[in-house]
Amino acid sequence: MLLDPENTLFVRGATPVLLLADAPVHDALPLLTAPDGAVPLCEGWSIVPRLTLCVVDGPGDHGLVVPALAAPVVGGADDGTASSGMDDWCADAEQAGGALVLSLDQLPEVLDWSTLLSSGTARGGFMPALA
Repeated sequence: MLLDPENTLFVRGATPVLLLADAPVHDALPLLTAPDGAVPLCEGWSIVPRLTLCVVDGPGDHGLVVPALAAPVVGGADDGTASSGMDDWCADAEQAGGALVLSLDQLPEVLDWSTLLSSGTARGGFMPALA
């Protein structure tokens, strides 16, 4: 299933993040609870981060493709606001061995990680990258 790049936000950092809004896989992802910041592994899921397409693959028929080159990428490890490129995000994901994928009802206006990780509405977790 193809996800509109306007419903995504790629956030750079030591652990890169892919935020999804209105994703068709939302209900298939596990409910995320990480109030202490320790993000669990998203069992059975993986990510293939590439410059042009990013694939999130789950068990069975669950998965989606994001036209990554057209998607917004922000930040670095510090503030999550500076503009950046998809090639940098892919390098971050390669370095980290994967990415944190969070599925939300809608993209947040402000990146408040403590709220996102403890909201009780986010789904997902850390997904290892496939080579």
